[in-house]
Amino acid sequence: MNPPNTPPTRPVHPLQLAAEGDDLVIVWSDSTRTTLSWSKLRKNCPCAGCRAEREKPAPLLPIIQLEEAQPARPKSIDPVGRYAYQIKWADGHDSGIYSFEYLRSLG
Repeated sequence: MNPPNTPPTRPVHPLQLAAEGDDLVIVWSDSTRTTLSWSKLRKNCPCAGCRAEREKPAPLLPIIQLEEAQPARPKSIDPVGRYAYQIKWADGHDSGIYSFEYLRSLG
């Protein structure tokens, strides 16, 4: 809660997104700069299906799918309201909604 006579604090939000090579660079409203690799973002997709996959025990002999052998690349990044971005990946995956809070926590 804010002390009396002080304006409410605004949540931190992205001011700028930029693709720089294998990374997404986010400049936040508090001047923090976060650099996240595309592979980290893809591996940490917040959708229910990806979360369930991460919670499974690791296989003894993992089989790598063709999509996994390719570098993670986004096709597009679209705003979702005023709280998140949806990343559509080159491997066809597009159900992850990355909230600003979640993106900030990954950095």
